[in-house]
Amino acid sequence: MSDNAPLTDLEDLINEQGYLGLTPPVGQPPRRGERFWIDRPVQLLHAVGVLKQAKVVAVDAEFTQVRSRTQGEAVSNVPRLALLQLAIENHCFVVDALRLQDLSPLVQVVSNPAIAILLHGAGADMRVMAERGLHVVHFYDLEATSRSIFGQHESSLAAMLQRAFAIHLDKSLQRTDWTRRPLPPAMIAYAARDAEATLALYHWLNQYYHPILQLHENADHSEGVAPWIEQFLRGSASLSPEMAVTEAKAQGLIANKAQLLSDCRAALALVRHPMRRSRLLRLIADLSLVQLAPDILLLLQAETSDERAASVRALGRLGVKSALDPITLLLRDPVHDVRKAAQTALRNLLNKEIRHSRAAPIRAADGTRSWVIDNATPRSSPDDDNDWKSRLRSIIDA
Repeated sequence: MSDNAPLTDLEDLINEQGYLGLTPPVGQPPRRGERFWIDRPVQLLHAVGVLKQAKVVAVDAEFTQVRSRTQGEAVSNVPRLALLQLAIENHCFVVDALRLQDLSPLVQVVSNPAIAILLHGAGADMRVMAERGLHVVHFYDLEATSRSIFGQHESSLAAMLQRAFAIHLDKSLQRTDWTRRPLPPAMIAYAARDAEATLALYHWLNQYYHPILQLHENADHSEGVAPWIEQFLRGSASLSPEMAVTEAKAQGLIANKAQLLSDCRAALALVRHPMRRSRLLRLIADLSLVQLAPDILLLLQAETSDERAASVRALGRLGVKSALDPITLLLRDPVHDVRKAAQTALRNLLNKEIRHSRAAPIRAADGTRSWVIDNATPRSSPDDDNDWKSRLRSIIDA
């Protein structure tokens, strides 16, 4: 066997799509419950009376894109809720959101903090529900949970049902016209099945991956992080990290570099949701807070793949050479996302100098801002760029 063989095998492993770890035993396929078509107000009130007794309710939405024109004659596609499916044990209610203009009774279900709403890919469904006044306050996104365990290539509902129950999910009607009325029974059954499957998947994840599932609980609880950080955790920041820090200093929220580090270190200890922690790690890397490297190194062993991959990326961007060995171990991580993040980080660490902090903007008296840009660090030579594999091999074989 040639000297290159071990590294070639490792590269094949890194590039292998999908999850390479162990999977729990296949569970029993979900049993079909009784299904109800809801298109009258009295039926909706009855359904709400049943649903609000449950602790968890699986929700799925079917919507269509409607073309609309603004005053400026601009054309845009606006999502329009067509169906809302709500499943609990032994019951699934398929609500005709086109015929029922008033969905407000469902507020007692989706906005009740005592009821956990189960969604698979929460973003689009929650946005289209909010357009109808249905604001979810307590939910689990099972797609994000599955991604944390198995990676993004294995997190779709179809992939998870195959893994958990060895059943094939037919998606042939996914792009059908949900505005047609009356809906054929096959389409109603198709819509109900996704909500029922989401409920079954929740129970499977809760049985085998309870700690990770709980990390993905979304509720209206404040973690007590510094206000200037919270906007980045929500993904709603309108300023760059450097500008946000400058504004926070001007407002007296940050006194000095020590407090900046203290705020970020405290946030790392407080934040538990994998997506929020991943955004925090990106913020730390953007601000070049290399002093937090010891805290980030601990997250290379985190339970979720999101956090492992995010910590790898942060350490790579910060140029933390002491992370070479622990990151190398993650080239064999069971999750493809983590393996690729480790490969990229090692390439950066082996080729580049330590990343320098970006200069903070200087605010003039008239409110304008300017930056001082230092001379860029010279790039590695082509020979160095081509030599990272040999250096990686020396680390692996050491």
